Amino acid sequence: MRSVSVSNIYKKYGETIALSDISFDVEKGELFGFIGSDGAGKTTLFRILTSLILPDMGTATVEGYDIVRDYKQIRNILGYMPGKFSLYQDLSVEENLNFFATIFGTSIRENYDLIKDIYIQIESFKKRKAGKLSGGMKQKLALSCALIHKPVVLFLDEPTTGVDAVSRREFWEMLQRLKKTGITIIVSTPYMDEAGLCDRIALIQEGKIMKINTPEQVVSAYPHGLLSIRAGDTYRLLNDLKNYPGIHSVHAFGQSAHLSYTPGALNIPEMESFLTGKNHEEIKIQEISPNIEDCFIDLMQTER
Repeated sequence: MRSVSVSNIYKKYGETIALSDISFDVEKGELFGFIGSDGAGKTTLFRILTSLILPDMGTATVEGYDIVRDYKQIRNILGYMPGKFSLYQDLSVEENLNFFATIFGTSIRENYDLIKDIYIQIESFKKRKAGKLSGGMKQKLALSCALIHKPVVLFLDEPTTGVDAVSRREFWEMLQRLKKTGITIIVSTPYMDEAGLCDRIALIQEGKIMKINTPEQVVSAYPHGLLSIRAGDTYRLLNDLKNYPGIHSVHAFGQSAHLSYTPGALNIPEMESFLTGKNHEEIKIQEISPNIEDCFIDLMQTER
């Protein structure tokens, strides 16, 4: 059954098109990810679906409730964690949690089992003011507040932005545990490595959805051969590869260059000779499988 259904949503700010013809469905109990860079339209979409702003065109429902007509019912059944920490900085951890529980007519004790795995990690700091918490602890407190009323659907807008790698991993482990309770989770992130942790993903750029599928199917649909190439001077390597005949694209990936090409169109020894002739040293070339970032870049180039 569908938990969220969106059809032909448009949104403009002045002359800027924030969302263009957005349509998708999310199944009940699914962990669905929106993957895209800053400015892609993720936050605007989440604010529309949580009834905070209105779309210019299009329709959407959350658990069967219309986002415009039934906004009061929607606000009672969803949890929302915005990208910017928005809890009360001068209230303690415990006071923030009690406040949000009271708004929804419940208590920490009543729904403690739902937040236990998360809250237990910050409970020893329950008297500390929220503004004095670390990034990872703020993240856990915000998630606890979003869950305290036992929502049916949870919207998380870039929840791991600005936190350390350990906190990011812990957060996604918490989401996997939450998913087992049957909550529908919709999360946005600019981090391509987090895409593989979702059941399905939507790759979004400049207000348009480029592809929706499972992470595995997105990768398997990559249409090119792919090489990882390293040399002593990465910047010069990228510039020289851009002029090599027969390639589809080349982009930086850490200390390497990822080069896509039509299968069968390149000869690796010839490419190595070409780079040697350009005075490159410590050349390493190997065939690799694409990741989500490679697929995202390819789709962006196709859209353009």
